Amino acid sequence: MEHAVREEEIPRNVARNVRTGTPRPRRFEPLTADEARQLLTAAQGHRLHALFELALHTGLRKGELLGLRWEDLDLDAGTAAIRRTLQRTTTGGLTALPTKTRASERRIALPARCVHSLKYHHELQQRECETAGAAWQHSGHVFTTAQGGPIDPTNLTRAFNTLLRKAGLRRIRFHDLRHSTATLLLEQGVELVVIKELLGHSHIGVTATVYAHVRLRLQRDAIDTLGTALGSPEPTKTGRSDGDEPPPCNALVR
Repeated sequence: MEHAVREEEIPRNVARNVRTGTPRPRRFEPLTADEARQLLTAAQGHRLHALFELALHTGLRKGELLGLRWEDLDLDAGTAAIRRTLQRTTTGGLTALPTKTRASERRIALPARCVHSLKYHHELQQRECETAGAAWQHSGHVFTTAQGGPIDPTNLTRAFNTLLRKAGLRRIRFHDLRHSTATLLLEQGVELVVIKELLGHSHIGVTATVYAHVRLRLQRDAIDTLGTALGSPEPTKTGRSDGDEPPPCNALVR
């Protein structure tokens, strides 16, 4: 509309009069630590075990996980470069696109557990390549179909829902794994700025807003702990505190 005004195609931009409220963050149901362990246990032996483990440990978005290429990983250094996201578009089908924002393009540290899983996953992928032979699609993606092609995000969602049922867990969105990572890190006392960089948020205010309820609960736990520490000691049966000395005998009323 502003462009049309500058080009003198319309006299004024009526959209300037629109007032929008601040959108409320969408509610999410993160996994607890026990539930996260249940999910990882159920994922043992799954051909995408490394993907689910990476999702829970790093908070990567679904498209970022599916867009990872082996060239993005430095397993010796234990790092991953997040450069693209795999999305299904209406015109081009499965397409690798730039990350959501400039801040989303980042390098993250990989836990030793994920490095081990990714190395094992690479071995499995090599075996699948040998089995597929000439039918193998050399896409270069870390996580692929059994024929080497990129994984459709919808198919990953189906596999995730099946895994939840196998683990006996409530149904959540795949994106809630990202929220689970952030919530569990906050509960472990990890600083907000570190979580912001890991998740690739454009501004720390985004991280603070989304996880405000978690931070408030942790603050309440902290001040309750302090209140307990600063509380008065319990009185003894004689009505005095344990640290009080009894009055001398000559001070007693006769």
